[in-house]
Amino acid sequence: MGNLKQSIFGGIFSIITIGILTLLTYKTDFGIFLIASFGSSMVLLFGYPESPFAQPKNVFFGHLLTAIVGMFFLHFIPLPLFIIIPLAVGFGVGLMILFNVTHPPAGGNPIIVIIGGVSIEYLLSPVISGSIIIIIFAIILNRLILKKKYPS
Repeated sequence: MGNLKQSIFGGIFSIITIGILTLLTYKTDFGIFLIASFGSSMVLLFGYPESPFAQPKNVFFGHLLTAIVGMFFLHFIPLPLFIIIPLAVGFGVGLMILFNVTHPPAGGNPIIVIIGGVSIEYLLSPVISGSIIIIIFAIILNRLILKKKYPS
């Protein structure tokens, strides 16, 4: 029955969290708050909060680090996309592992950054602001509603 409760609340909180990020992105002038990799983050934060990959430091720094790596390759490595995209993903994954901030959904951020051709502002919004919002909702669900030890 615990798994049923987790799945119901996980689904509801995914709807709420991504819904808020979507509203902020499309119905306000505050900027962009939504990136595709946040959808994958919902699986870990709301379905498997005990995972080391779902801890706030991993979510925040994993997303930030891989977005920075993507920007570095996009703006400073003058090679074709078919070369810089795999290099950026590889470096991003390697650095997350090295710094112990692995968050698997963040592995896609270099691809998003490079294909999107984003500017430095992208780090603030959506990466930093969006990460903070999804972490807050993870704490609300896991600690306050499901009474789990989160962050662990």
